[in-house]
Amino acid sequence: MQIYLDHSATTPTRPEAIEAMVQSLRQAWGNPSSLHHWGETAATDLEMARLQVADLIQAPAESIIFTSGGTEANNLALMGVTQRLEQPGHLIISSVEHAAIAQPARQLAQQGWQVTPLPVNGQGRVDPQALEAAIRPDTRLISVIYGQSEVGTLQPIETLAAMAGRHGVLFHTDAVQVAGRLPLDVAALGVDLLSLSSHKLYGPKGAGALYVRPGVSLAPLLAGGGQEAGRRSGTEAVANLVGFGVAAALAKEELDTEARRLAGLRDRLFEQLATVWNLQVSGDRQHRLPHHVSFLVDLDDAQGKPVTGKALVRQLNLAGIAISSGSACHSGQLAPSPILLAMGYPERLARAGIRLTLGRETTEADIDWTAMVLKQFLTRPFP
Repeated sequence: MQIYLDHSATTPTRPEAIEAMVQSLRQAWGNPSSLHHWGETAATDLEMARLQVADLIQAPAESIIFTSGGTEANNLALMGVTQRLEQPGHLIISSVEHAAIAQPARQLAQQGWQVTPLPVNGQGRVDPQALEAAIRPDTRLISVIYGQSEVGTLQPIETLAAMAGRHGVLFHTDAVQVAGRLPLDVAALGVDLLSLSSHKLYGPKGAGALYVRPGVSLAPLLAGGGQEAGRRSGTEAVANLVGFGVAAALAKEELDTEARRLAGLRDRLFEQLATVWNLQVSGDRQHRLPHHVSFLVDLDDAQGKPVTGKALVRQLNLAGIAISSGSACHSGQLAPSPILLAMGYPERLARAGIRLTLGRETTEADIDWTAMVLKQFLTRPFP
């Protein structure tokens, strides 16, 4: 069997999105900024995609800035807000952000910004009172990830955004893992900025979006032709964005049914592995992405060394099952996951995280087979 359980890394592009992209490449290949027929045809496709993406998060179409993906959207949120200010101020992020937020925050710290990483509990969740205590008179922006990609924990974004609003501070959330899996309503959430990525919801890679609440101004990252209402220069990748739009529209149409189905499969996998003594659930079981299962592997190999998450990823790959690990290899050394370290785990376990993320094609048979294979690997001497 070939089983793909790495949908938080990327999803297969939907056939409907591919078909729409091919049609766009054939019939709407003009530059959408051009005023003639060919340009207008491309511009029409582009604006339809904008409407579809906006509808997914219940936002006005003009509030959507198209980008090359979630990373650019996150960078535009942080740098766009901070670079329009004359003096560095104070930035708050969570300690479990994706690198596309954590790295720009480090760059801002080098530019004189004071950056406060909010602590999280053992499940990876921010305490709203910690945010309240961290806000200062010079706080200019707060960015907290909505659904954590490594451990699946959902943050109380509505509560956190309301707190920021009471202090007059802009609030951004990285919703890349949430979009298409849970309902999103930017007005109800109360956020000022929200990041999206096409390839996490069965659209193509190379497309993303940043929602910017009307009235919020950003400094553009790219200087050039002034596309995207002057907020993101560069000729838009119309076909990719068309695919993004179609995927977003279908995701919204299927959202309720698919979220319930995925949550059922997720819980089935948790239940089947509950008796495996050397697997420890990571992340919050109650406040969790519907497609997300994650564990820490507490096991030694035949040489008495701790089994890492990456080692188990390789073993499952040989068995035809794709999962992932949060650890990274730097200079030949396996680095512990910064997310797991922030959650309070020791380095041994912070190297031992695995993630299994489910998708549209995942079946009960896939879940049952994966659980059986994992049990076999973990209840016999590890190579």
